[in-house]
Amino acid sequence: MAGRPVDHQRRAELLDRVVDYTVEHGFNDLSWRPIAAALDVSPTTLVHRFGSKDQMLQDVLARLRERIFAAVGEAADHRPGLAGAARAVWERTSDPRREAEFRLFFAVYGRALQSPRQFSDFLDHVVADWMNSLRDTQGPHADPSTATREATLVIATIRGLLLDLLATGDRARVQDAADHFLSGLQGDL
Repeated sequence: MAGRPVDHQRRAELLDRVVDYTVEHGFNDLSWRPIAAALDVSPTTLVHRFGSKDQMLQDVLARLRERIFAAVGEAADHRPGLAGAARAVWERTSDPRREAEFRLFFAVYGRALQSPRQFSDFLDHVVADWMNSLRDTQGPHADPSTATREATLVIATIRGLLLDLLATGDRARVQDAADHFLSGLQGDL
């Protein structure tokens, strides 16, 4: 079937706009018409660019994951060691300007756990990307099992603190707990 070739640059720009829309509105009622209207494009344009709503959702989740990982990874790259990287991750993820992004992240996480087949790509990366990055921050001479254990604790603790912060809004209490946890990491600066 011949058709117009996909303009990858336009598709990427449109995907970023769909991600922004989804961060603002959530993904439970994601449908062509409201998104198209908000982005000032036709539903046909969305179908042409993404193929199906399922594919659009998968693309949105992949881009959201990329955005979060790139932003936090970039911040962590400027701080040596696990403690420095963990502190950078916490500062970036707990920033109030990122709240909507992480509300969506946790909403997707919960839904993915209920529908693992539909969200397999998300689940394949949601821990692995961070695990690899945080293990790497511990250096090439770190014992692999210890590095994995430490990275697991950092991921679980930061995600738990973020959930608490999003649920309660009690920034002072959660920040105090985060500072206590982060100061206990080996090599804290």
